[in-house]
Amino acid sequence: MKKIDTHSHFFPHISQAQAAKLDAEKAPWLHVENSGETGQIMKGSDPFRPVYRALWDPQLRLEEMDRHGIDLQIVCATPIMFGYEFPATKTAAWSEQMNDLALEHCAADPTRLKALAQVPLQDIELACKEASRAKASGHLGVQIGSHLGARDMDDEHLVQFLIHCANENIPILAHPWDMMTDGRMKKWMLPWLVAMPAETQLSILSLILSGAFERIPASLKLCFAHGGGSFAFLLGRVDNAWECRDIVRQDCPQRPSSYTNRFYVDSAVFDTGALRLLTDVMGTDRVMLGSDYPFPLGEQNIGKLVAESPWLSDPDKQRISAGNALDFFSIEA
Repeated sequence: MKKIDTHSHFFPHISQAQAAKLDAEKAPWLHVENSGETGQIMKGSDPFRPVYRALWDPQLRLEEMDRHGIDLQIVCATPIMFGYEFPATKTAAWSEQMNDLALEHCAADPTRLKALAQVPLQDIELACKEASRAKASGHLGVQIGSHLGARDMDDEHLVQFLIHCANENIPILAHPWDMMTDGRMKKWMLPWLVAMPAETQLSILSLILSGAFERIPASLKLCFAHGGGSFAFLLGRVDNAWECRDIVRQDCPQRPSSYTNRFYVDSAVFDTGALRLLTDVMGTDRVMLGSDYPFPLGEQNIGKLVAESPWLSDPDKQRISAGNALDFFSIEA
C-alpha cells in the first residue's frame, strides 16, 4: 500500500549569525552537538527544543522513510521558523531563504521529498507574493500558523490570504503554534497536550461560526494538522449550541457539522478509537496520513494506526494513506 506522509517538519542547518539577520535575540537557529547526531533548536541564546539529525539531514530522513515504508514525505517548517512577530520585510526575506533551503533539503531525492513553504503572514501582500513564488519554484503549497497573534483565522486579513490561495490553487496546511496559556500549564508538556489541540479547534470553528467559509471559494484546499485537534470530539457540542443559541447562529447560516466538506485533517491522533471517530465525522475522503515526524510527539511507526485499523476497508486505508494526498496536492501517482 502506497504511503504519503503529509505532515513532517525540517529545520535547516542555519547558524546564529544567519538568524541574527532576522533578530539577534529571538530568531531561531540550529546548534548541532559534536557527535553530529543531536542538537538544539535555539532561540537567540536560549535552548528551545532538543532535536536529532533527521530534522536537518535528508539522507537520514530517506533512510527512516524506507524503514517506515513511506513512499513520499512532505516537509514543512518547524513552526518556530514562522517569524510572524518580526518586521514584515525582514520576515519576507527570511521566508524566501527558508523556502529555498527547504527545496535544497528535498533535492536529496525530489521524487520522494516535497516541500510546503512558509510566508510572512503578517503582511497580506508579501504573504501572497511569497506563496505564489514558492508554488512556482516547486513547493506543493504553504504551511501557516493557526492564528496571527490575537487574530484568529476568521480575521479578514487571514481570510484574504485564504482566498488568494484558493484562486491560485495553493494548498494550505494550518498548524497550531504559539499556544494559548495564562501560565497555568507549566509542566508535563501541558501546552502541547491541552492548548495545542484547542488552538486547532479554535481555528476551525472561527472559520465556521464567523461565516468565513461563505466568503472563501469552495476550491480552497485546507488541511488542519493533528487530526483537527479537539474538533471532532466536540462537534456535537457545537451543533447543539447552534441549535439552541441564536448568538451561535448569527453569522453561521448552516449547521456547523455541514462544513466538514470544506477542509481536511491529518491522521495524527495515535488511537484507534480516535481515528474511528475522526473518520466518522470527516469521512475517509477528508483524512490524510500525517505523522509530525521527526518529533517525539509524532507517530513513531508512521502509518501503522491506519494500516492496523480493522474497521477500515482496504480502499479506505489506501485513500487515507495516499489517495487523498494525491488529490489534495495535485501529485501525479
